Amino acid sequence: MPKKKKIGSYPNAMIVMSLTAALFLIGFCGLLVIQSKKLVSIIRQNIEVRVFLDKEETKAGQDSILGVIKAKPYVLISTEVKPITFVSKEEAAKEFIEGTKEDFVTFLGENPLRDSYRVKIQEDYFEEAKLQLIKKDLEKIKGVYEVVYQEDLADNINRNVTKIYVVLASFALIMLIIIVLLVNNTIKLAIYSQRFLIRSMQLVGATNGFIQRPYVMRGAIQGLIGGVLAGALLIGLQQLAVRNVEGLGMLQEYDKIIILVASVLALGVLIGVSSTYQSLARYLRMALDDLY
Repeated sequence: MPKKKKIGSYPNAMIVMSLTAALFLIGFCGLLVIQSKKLVSIIRQNIEVRVFLDKEETKAGQDSILGVIKAKPYVLISTEVKPITFVSKEEAAKEFIEGTKEDFVTFLGENPLRDSYRVKIQEDYFEEAKLQLIKKDLEKIKGVYEVVYQEDLADNINRNVTKIYVVLASFALIMLIIIVLLVNNTIKLAIYSQRFLIRSMQLVGATNGFIQRPYVMRGAIQGLIGGVLAGALLIGLQQLAVRNVEGLGMLQEYDKIIILVASVLALGVLIGVSSTYQSLARYLRMALDDLY
């Protein structure tokens, strides 16, 4: 006696594998975005505006300038890094000599450098136009000789980051389209083999909701399994990378990674349910002659 086919029994493995692969790639793009944002944030926090002081400025004058700078709204507020650092001309000369291996103090007979404050700026002001305004504002402070920063660096970083985000978003969108088409076609083929069973259920009075329920539940379970597997692969890859790549740990934002994995799970369920529902709706509306 032939084995009775269960409602909703179609190639689960193929659908789950397709969902897992595509969801993993989409999640991987999201992981790259999260870590690239953190990297850009760290880079921005380490960009400094250098405020050079007049040579004849006294200690009291330096403290007064420091107080004025601290009150500026664009100065970084952070407990992780020191937002303002004083660098004496002797320390600046030592750094220069260590970097260039040339003792210019001995050659010139004096130290031409100036005392300075190195000021870290908040991310919201990390634009060339805003940095120019900051430069002009700081140069108005009495006792400040000059303010310098790496010009065009902010715009170059922002421009490159935007390009990276566009590429990753485009790739994720393409993968999303591919996964929807792939899963749709796979489910359509599976349901096609059960089109006469669906019609028989309609003929005996089963409502569309009753017929759809087991199929949609199966689609949700497949999407959930695909999302769980993709999330596990993402976390496994992330942990492997953190253990083997020095310095990568500082880029991890685990709260955002949890949200990403949850989004992958939700996306898997959504695709499984919507694809199954859409494929079923076609056969529920189809005329009897069209089934052959």
